[in-house]
Amino acid sequence: MLPCAVAMLSMGLTSCIGDLDVTPIDPSTVMEVDPVGLFNKCYANMALAGQGGANGDCDIDGLDGGTTGFVRQLFNANELTTDEAICCWGDEGIPAFNYNQYDASHPMTRGFYYRLCAGITYCNHYLDPDVAGNYDKTMTAEVRFLRALYYYHLMDCFGNVPFLTELSADNAPQASRKQVYKFIESELLAVREDMLEPAARKSSDETYGRADRNAADLLLARLYLNAEVYAGEAQWENAKKYAKLVMDGPHKLNTQGMNGYSAYQMLFMGDNGETSAAAEAVLPVLQDGTTTSSWGTTLFLLASTTKADMGVFGTSEYWAGNRCRPDFVEKFLGEGNATAAEGLNTREIIAAAGDDRALLFGVDRTASVETPGEFTSGISCAKFSNNYAGGGTPHNSKYVDADFFLMRSAEAYLIFAEADARLNGGQTSAKGTKAVDAIRQRANTNTLGTYSLSFILDELSREFFFEGHRRTDLVRFGQFGGESATYKWQWKGGAKNGIRFDSHLNVFAIPSDDLESNPNLTQNAGY
Repeated sequence: MLPCAVAMLSMGLTSCIGDLDVTPIDPSTVMEVDPVGLFNKCYANMALAGQGGANGDCDIDGLDGGTTGFVRQLFNANELTTDEAICCWGDEGIPAFNYNQYDASHPMTRGFYYRLCAGITYCNHYLDPDVAGNYDKTMTAEVRFLRALYYYHLMDCFGNVPFLTELSADNAPQASRKQVYKFIESELLAVREDMLEPAARKSSDETYGRADRNAADLLLARLYLNAEVYAGEAQWENAKKYAKLVMDGPHKLNTQGMNGYSAYQMLFMGDNGETSAAAEAVLPVLQDGTTTSSWGTTLFLLASTTKADMGVFGTSEYWAGNRCRPDFVEKFLGEGNATAAEGLNTREIIAAAGDDRALLFGVDRTASVETPGEFTSGISCAKFSNNYAGGGTPHNSKYVDADFFLMRSAEAYLIFAEADARLNGGQTSAKGTKAVDAIRQRANTNTLGTYSLSFILDELSREFFFEGHRRTDLVRFGQFGGESATYKWQWKGGAKNGIRFDSHLNVFAIPSDDLESNPNLTQNAGY
């Protein structure tokens, strides 16, 4: 069953096993699980709401594909709560994200929680030795990796969480954050050698989209980078070690532009699985406008950040919702200089910033978010596109082909640099400096002789904005919630000039209906 008290296609604690083990109408029919289909489902949980694509039924009963969309809620939870993004929509839960005022009844953290639990359950089902656990050694290793990945996001966002590694009719026990951290670590170390050999793959390759050994290495590096937060123990050397394995592997930074598009921009375009950009993808979430349509994956990132006045982005969908807070724009233009983006198109902002990553749009926009409910109050993000760098045509006029690079090798460079600086008195050594230089050189921006931790925090924002990283980074640096979080951004805590909020908001609340259904669970402190 699900580790959380909700079932795919059926609510209720004990119904989950029944949902997975379907009884045939004809008792003489022998039902067999399709191992390949179930294997694919373990991945598809990140890309699709359910079996029917964008307009089909959601796997999570009582919730819709938007509320539970993996990438959509990864964005909402980790971007709208920070200095990077703010949304003008009035959907239930959006203002609470914008102003850091979420609680146990928040509908979108609830949807994300159950989406992650669903992924864990699909993996637990596959791994049952009587189902598919003995089908293929490499596939089993990948599914264990995926389960660790789902548990990573559940633990990162929700702290002490329900925990099961097999299907069960019993209420899931609750594991501490440190216990889940230790489980993830042990699983990744156990399976990495059995995973696919690292390779730079494109969509024409049969195994494109599957996690290889470097995916385990990168998740280990990320886990160790945040070890103090998760388990109370610094693991900087291990973070460097596993980041370096990725840096030295085949998933190289894309440094090759095409047809006027920068190398960085190509990472977020409709043909990113076919061009040189694909090599940087350590784990892409696959999208195709015809075969894997979804409202909650790359289409969400593209449509929610754009308006029709911004140009052509390879889709008919322009939802005008998410845009940038001025504090983020200043990461490119300098402190107090966000207004310099006003009236400028994307190419002009890139030129003003001297950085290819400044994919912003300021024509008819104000830099300061004076009116949170108005899309033009705030500089727009122009990062995601369904246009083809290679000159091809999107497969669908609405749904997009751009894969979402959930894990890409650029992260390893900045993990290495941050861990290096933490081991070196707060400044990078020569090796750490070289890692940051590689990221900045790809962006065609200036390099420095050494980099401080505060610079690296800003660099993480410049490189990964709107990709679902920011809350975790700010928590690790002590700048999200709590008395030590002196950094304030516009509308932080609900005040225009920003106010501090309590550290209990560094994790989200366990959804109230799961607490009611499972007496083993205790709410996170402060809620």
